[in-house]
Amino acid sequence: MADKPPRRPRAETPKGFRDYFGAEVTERKAMLDAIAGVYHRYGFDPLETSAVETVEALGKFLPDVDRPNEGVFAWQDEDQDWLALRYDLTAPLARVAAQYRNDLPSPYRRYAMGPVWRNEKPGPGRFRQFYQCDADTVGSASVAADAEICAMLADALETVGIPRGDYVVKVNNRKVLNGVMEVAGLAGEDKHAERGIVLRAIDKIDRLGPEGVRALLGEGRKDESGDFTKGASLSAEQAEVVMGFTTARRDTGPETLARLRELVGGSAVGAEGVAELEAIAALLAAQGYGPERIVIDPGVVRGLGYYTGPVFEAELTFQITDEKGRPRNFGSVAGGGRYDGLVRRFTGQDVPATGVSIGVDRLLAALRAKGRVAGSSEGPVVVTVMDRDRMADYMVMVGELRQAGIRAEAYLGNPKNFGNQLKYADKRGAPVAVIQGGDEAVRGTVVLKDLVLGAKIAASATLEEWKDRPAQLEVPRGELVTAVKRMLGA
Repeated sequence: MADKPPRRPRAETPKGFRDYFGAEVTERKAMLDAIAGVYHRYGFDPLETSAVETVEALGKFLPDVDRPNEGVFAWQDEDQDWLALRYDLTAPLARVAAQYRNDLPSPYRRYAMGPVWRNEKPGPGRFRQFYQCDADTVGSASVAADAEICAMLADALETVGIPRGDYVVKVNNRKVLNGVMEVAGLAGEDKHAERGIVLRAIDKIDRLGPEGVRALLGEGRKDESGDFTKGASLSAEQAEVVMGFTTARRDTGPETLARLRELVGGSAVGAEGVAELEAIAALLAAQGYGPERIVIDPGVVRGLGYYTGPVFEAELTFQITDEKGRPRNFGSVAGGGRYDGLVRRFTGQDVPATGVSIGVDRLLAALRAKGRVAGSSEGPVVVTVMDRDRMADYMVMVGELRQAGIRAEAYLGNPKNFGNQLKYADKRGAPVAVIQGGDEAVRGTVVLKDLVLGAKIAASATLEEWKDRPAQLEVPRGELVTAVKRMLGA
């Protein structure tokens, strides 16, 4: 019996990963370049760290994960060290801040952009590799650093094409919630589990509404499918304090702050949190960032376990249509806050830090929804090849176009079938095709075909049929660049 030939590998991406083609890569780069321009103006420096960190350096910072290397792609090196792909850009920053603390300025202001990897169950729109775009200040305890991050985030959104009125940056403070918890009798290590349930409950206020949250603060809640979620078992009085926090936002910033001051009562940490929010609001107002751009909002609680002070979130307020055709707000595209304990793991000392992370794919999706990016990119001008013996002439044309800053290429496939060249130009999204056959060469001219105006070209079209169509002109060879520029401009 003959040996079976080896099985060919399947040409498919691994589960939870995807490929990005031309327009998507171009759009993302343009968006990140625009954001980097804003960060650069604010005095932040770029930083690129390795995609691989030691598991020890990454630590345990993924939410709802028990083992240090759970949720990450990790492997054991030949010298027995455990390594992993980074799961965010903040953990590597903490390592850099500790490793180079004697060389870096303090405060250290950096931005970073790149892919991160999470070994989690993939789902619709949820991938195991995705892009993040972060900016952080390490080494400043001043709330001016937090206010600056919020202002920079607002500027970045407007710069990439989210107009004022279509977004709001919401600011809250971890210390305020700690104060509310204290007033509700939930301070202390023995109340850690209850605080976690309360935190998750508040985070669901938009989805479950006040009654759903109230049920989770009490004995628990049964959802539509019959699944029961255990509650925090708070008394009615305790639940009332927490519910007061969820509805503390008022029409103006000062009114919201006054309500928060009432809620934190005699809690020192709560009062400190309210004072920090007041200082941030005053700093932003002095720079012209009013409530149409940045607001105090007690509803911001995402990822609070990670943070130690001010927290912020950028929400897009315009509506889109979901998969079922229902209108809904686009939602959050960025979040961040103060995390003063992160570098301590390496140095044993608290190093104050604050920063923000933009969800690159979500922001790109928002720009597409607003029509700010096209979803396709213009291809190159294609110089067709009518006579393979004159390839040098065609390459000279391409070179002239490129020297003039025009994206261009010569057709490098088999030039025998002219229809295939036209199909290729169409598939490339070419705006213009350049043709010079023997007759044009004798006359010292070239034919320019405007493919944007022209109809899609069938593979069977002959040269003569094609040249008879509208939206093309014959120009002297010496005017090639000028004529192509004019056609592209039109």
